[in-house]
Amino acid sequence: MGTFKIEGGIRLKGDVTPQGAKNEALQILCAVLLTPEKVTINNIPDIIDVNKLITLLGNLGVKIQKNGPGSITFQADEVNVGYLETEAFKKEGGSLRGSIMIVGPLLARFGKGYIPKPGGDKIGRRRLDTHFEGFINLGAKFRYEREDHFYGVETQERLKGTYMLLDEASVTGTANIVMAAVLAEGVTTIYNAACEPYLQQLCKMLNSMGAKITGVGSNLLTIEGVESLGGCEHRILPDMIEIGSWIGLAAMTRSEITIKNVSWDNLGVIPNVFRKLGITLERRGDDIYIPTHENGYEIKTDIDGSILTIADAPWPGFTPDLLSIVLVVATQANGDVLIHQKMFESRLFFVDKLIDMGAKIMLCDPHRAVVMGHNFKSQLKATTMSSPDIRAGISLLIAALSAKGTSTIQNIEQIDRGYERIDERLRALGANIVRV
Repeated sequence: MGTFKIEGGIRLKGDVTPQGAKNEALQILCAVLLTPEKVTINNIPDIIDVNKLITLLGNLGVKIQKNGPGSITFQADEVNVGYLETEAFKKEGGSLRGSIMIVGPLLARFGKGYIPKPGGDKIGRRRLDTHFEGFINLGAKFRYEREDHFYGVETQERLKGTYMLLDEASVTGTANIVMAAVLAEGVTTIYNAACEPYLQQLCKMLNSMGAKITGVGSNLLTIEGVESLGGCEHRILPDMIEIGSWIGLAAMTRSEITIKNVSWDNLGVIPNVFRKLGITLERRGDDIYIPTHENGYEIKTDIDGSILTIADAPWPGFTPDLLSIVLVVATQANGDVLIHQKMFESRLFFVDKLIDMGAKIMLCDPHRAVVMGHNFKSQLKATTMSSPDIRAGISLLIAALSAKGTSTIQNIEQIDRGYERIDERLRALGANIVRV
C-alpha cells in the first residue's frame, strides 16, 4: 500500500484545472456498449476506478484507441458476452462499484447482463434493488446466485417500455435503466429519476447517438425506444467534487488559488454552501478565485440565529460526496455547524482521526456530527492515519496540509481511485507532499 508524507502549515498559491468528472465517466464509458459504431470520449480522468472500467470494457472485446491525454475512441462491434460468466469477470467486476452500469446496456443490446456484487467505498449499505426492479419492469428476468453473490438479468425478447416510479432517486440506478430503455420497444417513463449533471450528460450523449429522451434535467424522464444507436463524440464535465475539494483545501490552508474552467452552470448549490461556511469565492469568467482568508472564515447562522445545518440531498441538493470536505473545513471556521449525512451510515466514521489531530467534533450518531471551529487559534497537529474511502481520504489530506508537523496517510490507493495525480498537482502549488 502506498503512503503520503505531508509537511503541513504551508500556504499554497497558483492555478489548478479540475479533472474530468469521475461519476460521469463511469456512466458514459458503459454507454459505449450500446452501439457497434465508434464513440470518442474526451476529458476522461486518469484515475484507478475509471481505468479499471476501461480495462473491463477491453476484456469484454471493446476496441480501445487512445488519441491523446484524456481522449479515447471505443468501438463495441465485437463484444464477447460470454466473458460475463467467467471467473476472471467475477473477480474483476467485483472490485469496482461502477461496473454495475454495464448491465443496462448489455441487457438492452444482447439480452443479458451479469455482475458480481460490486465493491467500492465501505461507506454503508448501497442497494442495487432500484437497478434490478427497473430491469424487471422492462421485461427482464432476474437471476441471483447466492453462493457467488452473482446478479443477472436476461430476456429472450426485446425489452418493453413501461411506466415506473423509482423507490429512490438513485443516480447509477437511473443511468442503468435509461441505458436499457433507449433500445426498448415503446415508451418508458421514469418518475423520481435522478437529475444530477452527470445523468443529464449521459442523456445528452445518448440523444446525440440517436436516442429520444425528453425531460432531461428533471425527475420525470420519457424515453421513446429506438431500434439502434450510432456513434458520437462527447466531452466529460469538470469534476464538481474535485472542485469542491480544491475550494476546501484553499480555505483550510489559507491559500490563494484559482480553479480554472469549472463549468459554473453545473455546480448547483456547491458555491453557496461554501459561502455559508464564510468562505469567499469570486467568479471570474468560468473560473473560481479563492483569496487567502487572512482573517479566517465565519460560519453563518440561520435567520433565527440557530446553528447552521449542512445536509446532503438528491440533486439539486448538496451532494453527499462533499460532506466530508465541508466537515474538515469547518474545523478551522469561526463558529459551529451540524453536518447531517443522510445517505450513508458509515461515511462520518473518519472523524476520530480528525479528533486525534485536535479538531473539536462531537459525533452525535452515525449520520450527524457537530463541528466546533477553532478559528485558526489552534492548529491541527500532524499524525499518522489511513484513508478509509475516497472522500474521507481527500479530507484527511486537506487536514494534513493545514496541520503543524509532518503527517503520514496510508492506503492512499483510496485517494488515487478518485483524484488524478493529486500529489503532483499539489506540489505544483507549493505543497510539500511525497509519495512513498
